[in-house]
Amino acid sequence: KSRYKANVEAIRTVKRLIAEGRYATTEEQETLSRYVGWGGIANAFDESKSEWAKEYAELKELLTNEEYESARGSTLNAHYTSIEVIRAMYNALGKLGFEGGRMLEPASGVGNFVGAMPAEMRGKVKSWTMVELDQVTGSIAKYLYPNNDVRVQGFEAAIIPDNYMDVAVGN
Repeated sequence: KSRYKANVEAIRTVKRLIAEGRYATTEEQETLSRYVGWGGIANAFDESKSEWAKEYAELKELLTNEEYESARGSTLNAHYTSIEVIRAMYNALGKLGFEGGRMLEPASGVGNFVGAMPAEMRGKVKSWTMVELDQVTGSIAKYLYPNNDVRVQGFEAAIIPDNYMDVAVGN
């Protein structure tokens, strides 16, 4: 249940930031970065699971109906990419000759690919466009990476100009 608690704390933090209309502090960004999505935590959305009754009630109160349905719907597919896989993908990009440019992550979650980018590549990236379907997750990404273009919508609806991106990364 520690993943659940981290998610709830991140949601409370992002909702507070939105209500207060301000950027996240470093400490708040740390809290937001611990959000891992709902993959593997389906029990929190099942009212028949008595051992998760408190969490079920908490989510119903914390999230709007739309946010709740989106989160519940993501329990099967919201599994964030591990840091080891992200590092291996950046290693492969380097070996393929990537030397910077405009980057796209079409299913960004909270932006782990942005956060785990190797320091030597960071200065070479001109821009990041991140697309995330889930409203809460996309809001968290916006507060973690306020200088990036974070679009909260389905990728199929995102308008990305032809020949605009140099690299697309994701799982």
